[in-house]
This record gives sequence, structure tokens and C-alpha cells, in this order.
Amino acid sequence: MPDPKRPAPARYRPRAAAACLLTVLLAGCGQDLSDLEAYVERIKQRPGGGIEPIPEVKPHETFTYPGHERDPFDPSAVEAEVDARPGAEEDGVSIDPDRPKEFLEQFPLDSLRMVGTLEQDGTRWALIRTPEGVILRVREGNYMGQNHGRIETITPASIRLTEIVPDGFGGYKERETTVALSE
Repeated sequence: MPDPKRPAPARYRPRAAAACLLTVLLAGCGQDLSDLEAYVERIKQRPGGGIEPIPEVKPHETFTYPGHERDPFDPSAVEAEVDARPGAEEDGVSIDPDRPKEFLEQFPLDSLRMVGTLEQDGTRWALIRTPEGVILRVREGNYMGQNHGRIETITPASIRLTEIVPDGFGGYKERETTVALSE
């Protein structure tokens, strides 16, 4: 016979907890639900409301602006503007496709940093750090950046380049830019 002073063995504890929980849950089901049932009956007795009709959708009226009849996606319109561009024949800005690319032309210009200069045998070199941390030297006439940037001038504080960029009309234009010494 089990000793009443001793606690129940561990195998009986989950069963006892489940029995207590079941008792509490069943005690909650015995409440008076008459007021809830009366409320539901009153709601059911109300007449049903009508559904509003779907509003009429007015068709959108299009408006064509005078002077804007051409198709903006027609490539012939852009070709006509390129030919009509003033000075298109005289600007002479073009990219040499046969020129071998230099190592620093694979990087965007804003990812390259000028970290110093040095002079050797009368030639001034700029020291450029790549995004990977490699330091290379360049001089006037070298190229860097992805827009065919040719180094024009090297000063102790900056590098001045001339880049060739698209002009938006199928041609190219020159743009000067500077890479300043970073600290």
C-alpha cells in the first residue's frame, strides 16, 4: 500500500495535471448562455439590408496635346535628332575601339583613390589605390575609369582627366573631371 506522506511517482504526475485541466475546462462550459442565445435570435429577426449597386465607372477621356503626335518609342525620331545636332560632324569625339584597355579602366572612377605622388627622372607619377587595396602608379597619358578617362595633368593634390561620355544622341562628348588626393 502506498504511503500517503510520500509524493506520487513521476509517472502519475502528468495524468493528475491533465485531470485537473479537464475539470477546469468542463466547469467553464456549464455557464448560462441564455442572454447570448437571445441576442443571436434578435439579430436573426432583423430584416436583411440591401447591397448597394456597383458604382458606374466613367470611361477615361484621352487628350492629345497638340504637337506631340509622334511615337516616343520610335527609334527613327532619335536618329533624326542625332543627324540634326549642331556640330555633330565637327566635334570629332570618338572612342578608339582598337586601343588596348589599361588595368585601371576596369574600375569606376569613384572607386579609385589618389594616395600620393612621386617624381622619378623628371616624370611625375600619381599613386592610385584600387578597391582591392593595390597601389599602382600612373602618369600623364595613362587611362583610368570606365569612361575612357585620359590623364591630362598630375599635381601634388589632384589628377585631372578628360573622359569620353555618351551625349544622349548616339554620339560622344568630352568631360573633364578630377580625382583629388584622399587622406
